Amino acid sequence: MSEPAKPADTAAKATDDFVTKYKLAAEIVHNAVKKIIPLCVGGAKVLDICLEGDKLIELGTGAVWNKSVKGVKVPKGLAFPTSISVNNCVAHFSPLASDPLSSQTLAKDDVVKIHIGAHIDGFAAVTAETIVVGATPENPVTDRRADVLKAAHTAAEVAMRLVKVGNKNWAITDAVNKVAAVWGCKAVEGMLSCQQEQNVIDGKKRIVLNPSEAQKREFETATFAEGEVWGVDILVSSGEDGKARLEESRTTIYQKDSTITYQLKMKTSRTIFSEVQKKAGAFPFNIRVLEDEKKARLGLQEAVQHGLVKPYEVIYTPASTFVAGFHFTIALLPAGPLLLTSPPSWYKPELVKTEKELEDEELKELLTKPLREKKVKKKKTATESETQEA
Repeated sequence: MSEPAKPADTAAKATDDFVTKYKLAAEIVHNAVKKIIPLCVGGAKVLDICLEGDKLIELGTGAVWNKSVKGVKVPKGLAFPTSISVNNCVAHFSPLASDPLSSQTLAKDDVVKIHIGAHIDGFAAVTAETIVVGATPENPVTDRRADVLKAAHTAAEVAMRLVKVGNKNWAITDAVNKVAAVWGCKAVEGMLSCQQEQNVIDGKKRIVLNPSEAQKREFETATFAEGEVWGVDILVSSGEDGKARLEESRTTIYQKDSTITYQLKMKTSRTIFSEVQKKAGAFPFNIRVLEDEKKARLGLQEAVQHGLVKPYEVIYTPASTFVAGFHFTIALLPAGPLLLTSPPSWYKPELVKTEKELEDEELKELLTKPLREKKVKKKKTATESETQEA
């Protein structure tokens, strides 16, 4: 008769299982992004790119983990709908065919943020990166586009190294502000990064970028702990204050809030909410996945009004500015931090030319360090060796 598994063994197996699912989701996302980037050319329709991105995630997740577990199918699919946000659009732009802005196309030198996510069994890998249409090593990105791109990429690299057991969330906030300032930029005000769990990408522990005075007073301090997974979203604006506002774009991405309960009054609302639960579960979804767009808009109004569903609003910085963004998913394992999502596919130093460089010695030293530092084995003393031999 075999011995029962020890608690430590069970915990290790559970960790291996969730890391495997996170990494598989991350691989699917990475493969999708690699196929999306070549589509981002002058004249390409943003709507077509969004549709293709979602299709790639559905195909990728549909090809794996198809065996039922105890008779139940493993849920999988989109963890964040493909959004393609251009220039001063901060995030979440993923239009419907019926939207006025659905005809938007890309042009040379556009700053394009690609945001996408997948999950396996509720373990989500979400990523975002920024490219510039038509940039090459012979024709690199310059001017304020280069500044904001370099600032956001450097800030993400710094943040990645500060998400460590024992560090505080404010360390990320302060470091991103400091890095952005080097290139005359600002983090987009109030943008959040969240702890993740199974079926949760917006946990209670959070990081805030460029907080308002009210957020500085009210935002809770959080300490990174072993076993946590974080989705970290770095968004930087070339504007003076990082403030963003709503414009004419219609919200198309929503998410069910599992912490809120309310009995919907309208039959249409109940029907739509039931469809959302079935098709998207706990993850953000685009209205286009729902059967009837007009009914969906109507039904979601009541759900949003009472907090059952939250909108991912499309916001913009001023027209003359640019926003660059990078998002990564990272796990804090016993052996050290593990970057679950892949590094950016497009970004390379030779593609971005700016006169400004990071001079802060502490941050420069931080950037030279690997995410997971190797543990140095302690050498045995002569006394310890003699004791063991005896």
